[in-house]
Order: sequence, then structure tokens, then C-alpha cells
Amino acid sequence: MVKSLTAIGVAAALLLGLAVFEWYFVDKEFSDFGEEIESLYDKTAAETATVEDARVVQTVWEDRKERLHVFLPHNDIMRIDDYMSETVRLIGERNYALALPKLEVLLHLTTCLPDTYKPALENIL
Repeated sequence: MVKSLTAIGVAAALLLGLAVFEWYFVDKEFSDFGEEIESLYDKTAAETATVEDARVVQTVWEDRKERLHVFLPHNDIMRIDDYMSETVRLIGERNYALALPKLEVLLHLTTCLPDTYKPALENIL
């Protein structure tokens, strides 16, 4: 009986530790990505962003996506991919007015998606 309780305790502690690691890792990755998006947003609002700026952010996202694919569902990743691709195209066409709302959505996603992985009661139930 004591062995069973110990095994259950160890398994629960392992699961909790992995949940905290997942949340920290996802939160850190999206925090860094949010800063990059915010920088691109500022350049786009000032109408000084170039397609190279947007492609750099997209390339960084592609690298980051490979690490996040373990933790995030495919739909969340594809949503960011879609908005990022549209943003690159719009900035390349110098259509800053349409690129800004796409960047605003990306900024919102960088703040709300990590919260869905936080070990909190609302995410467990």
C-alpha cells in the first residue's frame, strides 16, 4: 500500500512538473515572438517596414514552430502561419493599412495562446 501511494505521489509530482515546464516553455517562446511582432507592428504603423523585415519575423517563427510543435495543436500553429503569411504579403505590397490588423491578431494570439497551457483550474476542468 505504501509503495502504491509513493508511486502515485511520484507520478503526480512528475505530471505537475511537466505541466509547469510546458507552460513556462510555451510562455517564454510566445513572449519572445510577441516582442518581434510588436517591433514589426511599430515599423508597419510608421510605414517603414519592408518585406525583408516581415520575412525575418516569419523565418524566426518557422524555427520557433519546430520547437513548439510538440506542445501546440496543429490548428493553433496553422492559424499563426496563415496570419504571418498574409502579413508578409501585405507588407511586401506596401499595404500597411491591411497588414496592421493582421499584426494585431498575431499580438493577441501571442498573449492568449500561452494562457491555455497554464496549469490552472480552468484549463484542467
